[in-house]
Amino acid sequence: QVQLVESGGGLVQAGGSLRLSCSASGRTFSRYAMGWFRQAPGKEREFVAGISSSGMTYHVASVRGRFAISRDNAKNTVYLQMNSLKPEDTAVYYCAAYGSTTYSGPLDAWGQGALVTVSS
Repeated sequence: QVQLVESGGGLVQAGGSLRLSCSASGRTFSRYAMGWFRQAPGKEREFVAGISSSGMTYHVASVRGRFAISRDNAKNTVYLQMNSLKPEDTAVYYCAAYGSTTYSGPLDAWGQGALVTVSS
């Protein structure tokens, strides 16, 4: 059973950068896809980025060119580098572990969430 622990959230000014980390345990990390989601106040949780077991990535249009998902299989960790942050990026960010090699299909686990607040 996979467990996920996130770190790296915080308060940043618009235009600034943050990096979120998500450490996984409980299964062979490299075999599975990982993803990042976010939930803004009063809104539903939404998909932000995914990375397959082979390293293929996808970012939604609203963050493309500003955010970058990556993984370090030796450290069992997935990252979300966030640059040029905007106030509308303010949300609780969740990492998620997929039950397959691609960022689609059912999710096996969620992280506890990391609050990112971007001030204008």
